[in-house]
Amino acid sequence: QVQLVESGGGLVQPGGSLNLSCAASGFDFKSYSMTWVRQAPGKDLEWVSTIKGDGGREEYVARTVKGRFTIARDDAKNTVFLRMISLKAEDTAVYYCAKGVGLNYVARGQGTQVTVAS
Repeated sequence: QVQLVESGGGLVQPGGSLNLSCAASGFDFKSYSMTWVRQAPGKDLEWVSTIKGDGGREEYVARTVKGRFTIARDDAKNTVFLRMISLKAEDTAVYYCAKGVGLNYVARGQGTQVTVAS
């Protein structure tokens, strides 16, 4: 079955950086688009970024994080990454990786907490 395991979250000061990883298994990883979404306390789930699969690798990033977050993937390791710099308090959320495109994903992991605070 599909398994997605996020790691790399934590507490960071404003302006800091974090690198999230998501290890995938149970499906043909390279053939699928992969997505990061996040949910802040009391707010709706928000799409963050998507990277296409099947050799395409086109990247799409939400306007709220454009220029600060970068999505990448390593198909040899079945892993998708989210590199985050210049973090702001409003980036505080649980971050999930998901199999699929945008909010129309078909599976997601348990999430990793990112807290941006001084």
